[in-house]
Amino acid sequence: MQRKTDITLSVTLDENNTPEKMQWSAPDGGVKQQNMEAFFLSTWDKESQESARIDLWTKEMPVDQMQVFVHQALVGIRESYLRATEDAQMAEAMQQFCDFFASERNLNDVKKSN
Repeated sequence: MQRKTDITLSVTLDENNTPEKMQWSAPDGGVKQQNMEAFFLSTWDKESQESARIDLWTKEMPVDQMQVFVHQALVGIRESYLRATEDAQMAEAMQQFCDFFASERNLNDVKKSN
């Protein structure tokens, strides 16, 4: 039985079309209007063999948090790549870059704020 579900993104813009507030919902996952400060969305078009991206962040997103966000996104891409391809050699190279990124930006000491 085929089933459809929705994931929605809501972006409130200021007069200059800069995101001020962003929320996402995924009712099947129990997420309803969850606030977010940034998101990266990538899609794949198999016909054109190209990806399309939407990268947005609010004007209040601090640079230090953006660095952590980008690092975590890179680690996630590495994990997805490894699961999808089982290419351990390239995944290891990607991990080395992620480790380098974290070291260069001093992210190893970053603690979550409550």
